[in-house]
Amino acid sequence: MDLPVFDLVIFLIYMAGIVLFGISFSFRKRTASDYTTGGGRLPSWAIGMSIFATFVSSISFLALPGNAYLSNWNGFVFSLSIPLAAWIAVKYFVPLYRRLQSESAYYYLETRFGAWARIYASVCYLLTQLARMGAIMYLLALPMNALFGWSIPTIIVCTGISVMVYAMLGGIEAVIWTDAIQGIVLIGGALLCVVVILFSMPNGPSEVFSIAAEADKFSLGSFDFNFVESTFWLILVYGLFINLQNFGIDQSYIQRYISAKNQKEAVKSTWLGSLLYVPVSLLFFFIGTALYSYYQAYPDLLPAELHLAENADKVFPYFIVSGLPQGVTGILIASIFAAGMSTVSTSINSSATVFLSDHYRKYIRPHAKERESMKVLLAASFVMGLISIVVALAFNGVTSALDAWWALSSIFSGGILGLFLLGFIIPKTSSKAAAIGVICGVVVIGWMSLSPVVWQGTALEAYQNTLHANLTIVMGTLTIFVVGFLLTGFFSKQTNQ
Repeated sequence: MDLPVFDLVIFLIYMAGIVLFGISFSFRKRTASDYTTGGGRLPSWAIGMSIFATFVSSISFLALPGNAYLSNWNGFVFSLSIPLAAWIAVKYFVPLYRRLQSESAYYYLETRFGAWARIYASVCYLLTQLARMGAIMYLLALPMNALFGWSIPTIIVCTGISVMVYAMLGGIEAVIWTDAIQGIVLIGGALLCVVVILFSMPNGPSEVFSIAAEADKFSLGSFDFNFVESTFWLILVYGLFINLQNFGIDQSYIQRYISAKNQKEAVKSTWLGSLLYVPVSLLFFFIGTALYSYYQAYPDLLPAELHLAENADKVFPYFIVSGLPQGVTGILIASIFAAGMSTVSTSINSSATVFLSDHYRKYIRPHAKERESMKVLLAASFVMGLISIVVALAFNGVTSALDAWWALSSIFSGGILGLFLLGFIIPKTSSKAAAIGVICGVVVIGWMSLSPVVWQGTALEAYQNTLHANLTIVMGTLTIFVVGFLLTGFFSKQTNQ
């Protein structure tokens, strides 16, 4: 299917504009601190939009509608946990990191438990970001594949390099200012899409709701206390743990706390970015539900292969190509790229910061000067960008990119939230108790992640994990915290005897 020239022009102008705007920040004279924190010059609204845009990646723009189209609004329960996580963040986490004034989120863990904790957490973060960037770039490739028939690997490579160039050269200022623009573009694009779908229904907008309600598409999932299936409570608990991890120990967020002019501005930006995501994610779920109703009303408009469950993520891109009026298609394609590019650029910048702060300056060249530090930041950004492209290629063909990302994020997070909470809540916890807790947590995460695959069909099959994959991060975090807490009491008693 060919893209009208007008739509193509809109999309290309947007892409060129964002890349050039991001690169423009490279002409400023900067230190490594400017590159990673912006020198405290950034306004709270821009930082807040950047936090929001980091939340709303192409995982949200494509996978959430795909998830809602395929099933219901169970995934939206994840967003319901954000206000509580944000409240905890502004009350405890933002003041902590503003007080430490370290560009690394993992410096705190070193002050509590030693160098091993910082290394462990930073490596887990880098692995998580690679999985995140891979999922995002794969989802970015879907609409362009539908538009032009180009191979998904080719699109991944081209778009990955485009984002990598401005993220690598522009630093955190380029990331935040482009995020702010992209956040506005993607909200506008999503709203346009909803309006078109509603007023394209044969019997008017109300038909979207009647068809969806009949198919129980608005359900938030079962309210049973079932830890095997994706119930309301399971997703709520999973969302709370993931969002606490985001706000409490994710380098992307901590950098934004530090980038704000003062603590008050950091709090404002955190509230803006987190609370804005809730209604916008609802909008994306509604798009998926509306598309279900639309193709129930017009079944002949959807190709037979897109009725298959494994192609649910491709339904929205197909609608963008075939169901939108000229001009709107170009805006929607730009919106999808806005969603993906903002998160990938953030991950590249924060990953480079982690490598410089937690590894290079710590163990390779502790007294590296500014010029050398800048070279390391640029090189690390380049390498992380390249590896993320390889990961994106590995995502090609997965049934649900959202489910795959959720599973990988649970595994790679390594329960570092548990280590952080242990140090934050239990001040007497020793390094030894924390280390044993981490070892136990990694064992639990490994068992929950690998046993259903490795032990299937063997003598150990009866002992494989039967809990839902999303509980991996929950159980890993709780194991680290509980074991560390119990050992703290045990070691204290031994010391007093």
